[in-house]
Amino acid sequence: MKFISDVLFWISNGLLVPVVVLLILLFVRALVLLTGFFGQYAVSSKTASSVARELKTLTPENLSGLKDRLPASRALVVKYMRLMLASEGNIPAVHKYMTDFEVDADKDLSVSKTLSKLGPMLGLMGTLIPMGPALVGLSSGDISSMAYNMQVAFATTVVGLFSSAVGFITQQVKQRWYQRDLSCLEMVAEMLEKKAGPDLSPTFLNTTGK
Repeated sequence: MKFISDVLFWISNGLLVPVVVLLILLFVRALVLLTGFFGQYAVSSKTASSVARELKTLTPENLSGLKDRLPASRALVVKYMRLMLASEGNIPAVHKYMTDFEVDADKDLSVSKTLSKLGPMLGLMGTLIPMGPALVGLSSGDISSMAYNMQVAFATTVVGLFSSAVGFITQQVKQRWYQRDLSCLEMVAEMLEKKAGPDLSPTFLNTTGK
C-alpha cells in the first residue's frame, strides 16, 4: 500500500509543472480574449443598432434593397444576412446560411467555454498538488518549504479563477449577442419565404430532387 501511495504522490508532483504552464497559457489567452472583447463589443453594438433600425421598416416589398442598406461591418450577422439576401429565393440555401451562422457563432464561443471550464479544474489541481509537500514540510518543521508550497497553491487558484471569470463573462455576453443576431436572421428568412411565395415549392423540389 505504501508503494501505491508513493506512486500516486510522484504522479501528483509530476503534474505540477504542466498544470502551472497550462495556467499561465490560460491567463495569457484570457488577457487576449478580454482585450479583443471590448473591440468586438463596440462593433456588435453599432451593428445591432443599425440592423435593428433597418428591420423596423422591413417588408417583403423593400427587402431587395436591404443588402445595400446594411452597414459595412465585419460582424457575423451582416455577413450571413448579405449571403441570405443574395440567395435569390433559394430557401434551402437560406436555411443553410442560418445553420452556418450558428456554427461560426459556436466557434467564436469556444475559447470562452474552454476558459470557463478549464480554469477551475487546473486551478484546483494547482491548489491540491502543493498541499502534499506543504503538509510534509509542516510535519517535519520545515516552515519555509510549507510557506513556498502554500504560495504556489494560492497563486494557481487565483489564476485559474481569473481565467474562468473572463471566460464565463464573455460567454454570457456573446451568447446574448448571437441570440439577438439569430432572431434578426430568422426575420429576414421569413421575409424571403413570403417574397418567394408560389415559387418556393419548385425551388425546393429542384434542390432536393436530384
